Amino acid sequence: MLTIDIRKFFPAIIALFLMTGTAVSGEPMRLSLENARNYALDHNRNLINAGLAIDEAGQRLRETIAQGLPQVNATVDYNNFFGSTASLGAFPGMEITFNPTSNASLTVGQILFNANYLVGVQTARLFRDVTEISRERTELDIISQVMQAYYLVLVTEQSRTILKANLGNMRNLLDKTMALVAAGVADELDYDQLSVQATMIENGLKAAERQVELSYNMLRLQMGLDATIDIALTDDLDYLIERADFQGSLLAGFRMDENIDYRLMELQTSIAEKQVNFERAAFLPSVTGFYNYTEKLLKPEFDITPKHVIGFNVNIPIFSSGMRQARVNQARINLESVENQQELLTEQLSIQERQLRYNLNNALEQYESQKTNVEVAQRVYRNMRTKFEHGMASSLDLTTANNNYLQAENSYISSLMQLLQAQVEMDKLLNSI
Repeated sequence: MLTIDIRKFFPAIIALFLMTGTAVSGEPMRLSLENARNYALDHNRNLINAGLAIDEAGQRLRETIAQGLPQVNATVDYNNFFGSTASLGAFPGMEITFNPTSNASLTVGQILFNANYLVGVQTARLFRDVTEISRERTELDIISQVMQAYYLVLVTEQSRTILKANLGNMRNLLDKTMALVAAGVADELDYDQLSVQATMIENGLKAAERQVELSYNMLRLQMGLDATIDIALTDDLDYLIERADFQGSLLAGFRMDENIDYRLMELQTSIAEKQVNFERAAFLPSVTGFYNYTEKLLKPEFDITPKHVIGFNVNIPIFSSGMRQARVNQARINLESVENQQELLTEQLSIQERQLRYNLNNALEQYESQKTNVEVAQRVYRNMRTKFEHGMASSLDLTTANNNYLQAENSYISSLMQLLQAQVEMDKLLNSI
């Protein structure tokens, strides 16, 4: 029977969460492949979250930079000693009364030198770059998923169309066979054999209907569309095949430094290097400066506190029993591990490129071969049907020819989907999707 196994085209089952809402009346949303891609780039939730991650990383960078800029703090205090007094032992009879006091203080602090701060700002910038490239990667994933979902809708619809046409032909043939049986020209066994075949095709058609609905829901999910919105695809498979440049994808050069995964790994290596520098900076002194101004709102009787104070604070690391060196060694080990991962990724991407080129070339050859097989199987079925109608072939011969035709159509549609999918994977690796 002509069936399409959706699991063959997707590595995992996508969970479909149907959102509640009012059904949209009127015409369905008409979507070309380009329209579907653009809509997904604006409405897909994962991509929106990736954009928010960039904003968050930008705010973290601002926070890190602000830590090294002047910090201004103001304080106001009030003290009341409830008439307490203090006597001076050297001067009997003399007492000092503690009057209420109140001070307003303004302090300005500034980091003058701190190596950890400098490395921290550089690391925060790298982290922001990671989020930006991660968004590009998410965008590539969304585009490829939308394209594959769009292709799957077209493939399942074509499968359904073929089964509908075949079922219509089979029912027409059943009517003619019934008339021949009633006239005593054909055997009733022929009618029963064709009836079983028609029932099998009808069951396959029902399965195809379910697959069409599931593929539409997958497309809605990837685009960020509400489940209640009806959509109609305007591009067909023939148009997409005609405009697809398979040879261009096969001949396109692969640049490692343009691959999204490699660029992310490069940034991770840079961050690991900064982490080593960050731990090394713990051996260096840090210098901060401050200025303090104090205004006495309620002055005590005896006050020698100056209004203006300026000073410096130098923190010099001397001895930590090897703790700081251990942290440096840990950072170096992590850097070496990340560098090994980068080399491994380089090897994996090189192998992946060769494999994807092979897959695309093989899919193209399979598509051309299956296309020819469909034409041959269709001619055989038509000839066998003509012979059956003239009593020159049995119902078993006709059923076998019909099954072969449906199998050829199934293989052709599968090869078509694999071809389109192989090009998507190749272009995604080349960052040219």
